[in-house]
Amino acid sequence: MTVHLLTGGGSGIGAALARRLLARGDEVILLARDAGRARQLVEEFEGASTLVGDLAVPGRLSWALSKQALPERLDSVVHAAGVVDLGPVVDLAPAVWDHQLAVNLTGPAELTRLLLPVLRVSRGRVVFVNSGAGLNAHAGWSAYAASKHGLKALADSLRQEEAEHGIKVSSIYPGRTATPMQIRVHQQEGREYDASRFIDPESVATTIVTALDLPDDAHLTDLSIRPTGAR
Repeated sequence: MTVHLLTGGGSGIGAALARRLLARGDEVILLARDAGRARQLVEEFEGASTLVGDLAVPGRLSWALSKQALPERLDSVVHAAGVVDLGPVVDLAPAVWDHQLAVNLTGPAELTRLLLPVLRVSRGRVVFVNSGAGLNAHAGWSAYAASKHGLKALADSLRQEEAEHGIKVSSIYPGRTATPMQIRVHQQEGREYDASRFIDPESVATTIVTALDLPDDAHLTDLSIRPTGAR
């Protein structure tokens, strides 16, 4: 059985992917920030299991995972968790930067580092769900875009470093997607939210599944996805 570990599996793109993988009989492990959230995820996603670790506190991930039984096999790690707080540089306090960099960049880097030994055994795949903001930064998006630009750099370096171990690394860059995060973005932008204008999370999940299912003689490195008719 193919085994996947997902972050951000409780919402949006991650939830769509978790359901897709469970429906076809794959084993899915969902990262939960605490024990209470882990119980909620197990109830919501029948057949899934959990590991507890908070991406917002990267320095505690090693300790948290050391207290739990890690899977003996891991075919993929999919990083779909993320947070966003918009605002001009003049208004962004260090805590806003720290939180986004931790969840969106340092946490994924540390989690990947801790899981590399088991990923190497199965010559697995790492998929980073990045963002269009990881390729282009706009006014008001500095902290989030910086974290996502950093995530691209992480993926590019990891791809070269781990090629000798057979690990394949993919970056997916969705444009605006109809998720709870997008609702928060619109609230921060002061704009009306219309889900029909954006990508369905299922469409992004389809792209991720494609990356996961490619034969071993190929892997998807970078792929941008945009809403139909997007500017």
